[in-house]
Amino acid sequence: MARLAVAATAPFGADVLERLAGRHEIPYLLTRPDRERGRGRKVGPPPAKETAERLGIPVRQPERLDENFDPELDTLVVVAYGQLVPAVLLERARWLNVHPSLLPRWRGAAPVERALMAGDSDTGVSIIELVEALDAGPIGAQQAFAVEPDDDAGTVFARAAELTPDLVDAALANPAPEPQPDDGITYAEKIEPTDRELDWSRPPAELHDRIRALSPHIGARGIVEGRPVIVWRSKLTDDGLELLEVQPEGRRRMSYDEFLRGLR
Repeated sequence: MARLAVAATAPFGADVLERLAGRHEIPYLLTRPDRERGRGRKVGPPPAKETAERLGIPVRQPERLDENFDPELDTLVVVAYGQLVPAVLLERARWLNVHPSLLPRWRGAAPVERALMAGDSDTGVSIIELVEALDAGPIGAQQAFAVEPDDDAGTVFARAAELTPDLVDAALANPAPEPQPDDGITYAEKIEPTDRELDWSRPPAELHDRIRALSPHIGARGIVEGRPVIVWRSKLTDDGLELLEVQPEGRRRMSYDEFLRGLR
């Protein structure tokens, strides 16, 4: 059992935090401040904070990290934290970053979503030493896994979280992380509003990949039967793209058949 802090904010980070807490001592969680969220814009805690409080792990929420932050530990694991760690802090502790891709492919903010949009047949998890350059640190541990044609982002994140604790342990025990290769570098830019739009003139496979890349957490948008909807699930058939689950504007998610019945 190691003694390490976790820096996490998003649901993927919350999942990894809970798994790491099952085998290591976690003195504290480092996360982002509470923010307005949801339709009501009520102030609420980040998902990782909710998990930490349930597990009885102390929480630190600085607005930003600077030279005044004292890690107090030799090792911190960063996973879906969403805040820059300045160089001065990288010198004070060992920062291990959990990145859900096969680095150097898909460095950046949205590696799972971009891998699915690109139709990648495999992805993985990389544990790297955090450095100043974006996701460019040496790799302490890495594991690939297959992506099935109907896997969505939720499925991929769950599989990545499942693999992470063993990989963190391997990285902790690795005295000589391998530098990333110079070839094969791609960047996963953050998801913009235009990435959510479905252009029905595009090939069915491309549309399916976009839909599953943005499910179940963001949602792809399009006009269906003259109505604006979010499309959450689809499948490819011999005849093209079949919609399975949609959410009409201002309403709940529903099966596509239920949506069609409501139009009659």
